[in-house]
Amino acid sequence: MSTPQPPMPQTAAPNWQAAPGSSYPTYTSPIPVVRAHLGHAIASEWTKIRSVRSTMWTLGVFVLLVVGIGLAAAALVAANSSEGSMSGENPLALGFFGLLLGSMCIITLGVLTTASEYGTGMIRTTMTACPSRARVLAAKAIVFFVVAFVVTLASALLVALADVSILDDAREPTGSEWLKGTVGISLYIALLGLLSLVVGSIIRHSAGAITIMIGVLLAPMVIALFMFSESLKDVQEALLEYSIPNQLSVFYSQSLSDSGPSGWDPLWIMLGVTAAAFAGAYALLEKRDV
Repeated sequence: MSTPQPPMPQTAAPNWQAAPGSSYPTYTSPIPVVRAHLGHAIASEWTKIRSVRSTMWTLGVFVLLVVGIGLAAAALVAANSSEGSMSGENPLALGFFGLLLGSMCIITLGVLTTASEYGTGMIRTTMTACPSRARVLAAKAIVFFVVAFVVTLASALLVALADVSILDDAREPTGSEWLKGTVGISLYIALLGLLSLVVGSIIRHSAGAITIMIGVLLAPMVIALFMFSESLKDVQEALLEYSIPNQLSVFYSQSLSDSGPSGWDPLWIMLGVTAAAFAGAYALLEKRDV
C-alpha cells in the first residue's frame, strides 16, 4: 500500500492565467522577481573579495610591511639621531618606505580581483549572473577601491601616530601634512591598485598583468638612474619626476627634484590615468567574448 504524498504548498504551485485578449494561459511564477541593480553586483563582489584567501594574504602582508617598516625606521632614526637633529623634519615621511613596498601587495590584489576569474573560468558564471558587463566592472572597482583605501588609511594613520610619538624632537606636522600623509597617499595607492584591476581586466592574465604593473612602479626610476648621457638629461628628469616612487614622496614634501608634480598633483595624475584605462577596459569588455 503506497503512502499518500502531502499536498503541494499553494505558494509553490504554478499559477496559470490567460493573458488579456488571449485564450492561451501564461505562467506566472510564485517566486518574487526583483530587477537586478548595481547594489546586487556590489554585494556579490564583496562576498568574493572577502572569501578568497588571496585577499587576506595580500592585505596581511601589506599591513605588516607598512607598519613594520614604518615603526622600524622611526626607531632606528630615534636611536641614531642626536638631540634636536630632527627638529625641522616631518616625522610622517618615515612611512614612505613601507608604503612603497606595500603598494606591490595592493597591485597584486587589484590584478587578482579581475584576472583570476579569467584564469579559473569563473568569469563566465559572473557574466551569466550579471549580463551587464559595465555593472560587473564597476562593482569590482567600487568594492576593491573601498577595501584598499580603508586598509591603507588605517595602516598609514597608525604608522603616522606612532612615528610622531617615537620622534619626540621632531616638529609637529601641520594639518595639511597630516591630510596628505594619510588620506592623500591612501587615495593614491588605492587608485594605483584600481589601475592594476583595470590592467588585469585588459590583459586577462594574472602573471602578465602583475609584471606590467611592477614594471610601471619601478622601471622608470631604475632606467633614469642609469641614464648617464648628458643628451638624455631631460628624459632622465622626466622619468624621475613622474615615477611612482617620486609621486609618493611628494605627499611628504620630499620630491627628488624642484620641478615636476607638487602638492596634490600626483593624485590628479593617477586619477586621469586610471580613468583613461578604465574607459579602455570597458570598451574591450563590450567587444570581447568571455
